[in-house]
Amino acid sequence: MHRKVVIIGSGPAGHTAAIYLARGEVHPTMYEGMLANGIAAGGQLTTTTEVENFPGFPEAIGGTELTERFRQQSERFGTEIITETVSKLDLNARPFKFWLEGAEDQEPETADTIILATGASAKRLHVKGEEQYWQAGISACAVCDGAVPIFRNKPLAVVGGGDSAAEEALFLTKYGSKVYVLVRRDKLRASPIMAKRLTNHPKVEIVWNTSVVEAQGDGRLLNNIVIKNNQTGATSDLAVNGLFYAIGHIPATKIVEGQVELDADGYVHTIDGTPRTSIRGFFAAGDVQDRVFRQAITSAGSGCQAALLAMRYLEELEAEQEGN
Repeated sequence: MHRKVVIIGSGPAGHTAAIYLARGEVHPTMYEGMLANGIAAGGQLTTTTEVENFPGFPEAIGGTELTERFRQQSERFGTEIITETVSKLDLNARPFKFWLEGAEDQEPETADTIILATGASAKRLHVKGEEQYWQAGISACAVCDGAVPIFRNKPLAVVGGGDSAAEEALFLTKYGSKVYVLVRRDKLRASPIMAKRLTNHPKVEIVWNTSVVEAQGDGRLLNNIVIKNNQTGATSDLAVNGLFYAIGHIPATKIVEGQVELDADGYVHTIDGTPRTSIRGFFAAGDVQDRVFRQAITSAGSGCQAALLAMRYLEELEAEQEGN
């Protein structure tokens, strides 16, 4: 089956692209994924309990509910949503070819243009207790979750030693009573200016040569972590109500490796701050190409851009075909 536009992914970027394309009467098809990258359709946003920084929801909204509203809006305008995972792409020929998971040995489906909106997943420590207290005290996004009531005026901890960890820790000082920064080595990887801001902040305490080995709580919310000194091996308790990971993200770009230009960390390289990639007609939107902001609203914005560029590309393609 051939389609004009295929969207791979179902987070804010994918659904915003779908809404714009559908309203433009392009009739997009979205493959929302079936637990792709171990995350439900809707992506990382579905793992956030309360979203307070997405415009239009002054009383906050659950991440899963917000993604369901995205889906309903996409369907309202005619987007075809298929709950399957695209597992293989061929971007070397036109039209582009793609295969669904479990059907890689069958004839491919084709598309004139593809928008990749598969997102990125936060790196996790996978320590004991993490699954129980994930989004119940443990988070991978301070900007997303730091202001929620369970963290206000409470001791918090950030894992990481780079600029991202420094930024997240400084952000959390607005809400927490104290912020511990747990660094596995004896020095920060953060830039000198960020390191200086961190070490000079009165609410911040850096704990060197330290790893987290267990998350503990009352069965409902996190209230303690067990940490280990990496030099002596000794363990101790650290009473915190929030644990934030700032150890990086993994972009879901495996299906395009070797076909489109990626950066050193695997994010799709885009051109001039747009969703354009090194392959004409193939666009990347949202966290799959955004290593800096990684917010629902910025993902939605890039999804809009991808849709408008895809429509422009289809017009160019039609003109080229008529010319031949």
